[in-house]
Amino acid sequence: MTAVTTASYQPPAQTKVLLAEDEESFVDALVVGLAREGFDVTVARDGNEAIRLFDEVAPDLILLDLMLPKLSGIDVCRAIRARSSVPIIMVTAKGTEIDTVVGLEVGADDYVAKPYRLRELVARMRAVLRRTPQSEPAPAPDPVGRARPGAPAPASGTQLEAGGIVVDTDRHLVFVRGEEVHLRRKEFELLTLLMENVGRVLTRDVLIDRVWGADYYGDTKTLDVHIKRLRSHLEEDPSSPRLITTIRGVGYRFDEPRP
Repeated sequence: MTAVTTASYQPPAQTKVLLAEDEESFVDALVVGLAREGFDVTVARDGNEAIRLFDEVAPDLILLDLMLPKLSGIDVCRAIRARSSVPIIMVTAKGTEIDTVVGLEVGADDYVAKPYRLRELVARMRAVLRRTPQSEPAPAPDPVGRARPGAPAPASGTQLEAGGIVVDTDRHLVFVRGEEVHLRRKEFELLTLLMENVGRVLTRDVLIDRVWGADYYGDTKTLDVHIKRLRSHLEEDPSSPRLITTIRGVGYRFDEPRP
């Protein structure tokens, strides 16, 4: 693994971290280590407490263990994602592909497998914080001009259209064959980038660099999961995609299917 330099980034004073972890040996070491790095850590020792403390503390970032008592980390992540886009790093002792994919599919921003080095974890935390806007309002219904199922996309100054998909970049709206669909922020950014380059192959490195940032150094499972989710929204048959095609060994391309 390539060494990562993190000294250039200093976390904001009192960056609040919610640590959801029930193994005391990890808790003690992390609380001390993260405090030395300038983070203010609150500990939840089971899933129910994690959700309660999330509402009380309003953390800037969550470290969420996969195997929590009472309520699993997957369920906690799903519950928090239903109402917040706060960065979540999933921590798993298993480190298997299925655990990673499930965690990412329910909305985790990144993952790290135990055992890990504190320096690696802190680098991932800082990278996620850099990629996250300081204040990102929750999506709210548009009281005027909201499209009904089957209605055409509203006019806007900046629109991308191909293959029956319309992306309104100004209003952050996406329409699939005339029906509005709701995408998460990274899904929207990924789709926009692909549609800005219809017919061109974008490498994995380019997609990750443009959507997740040059400081992202996790593996490409995150990209693959987001592509899978996009296909589930866009494709008539996600198992046989015609819009977002895989170029093996290279990356992905948005195609405009022929009639």
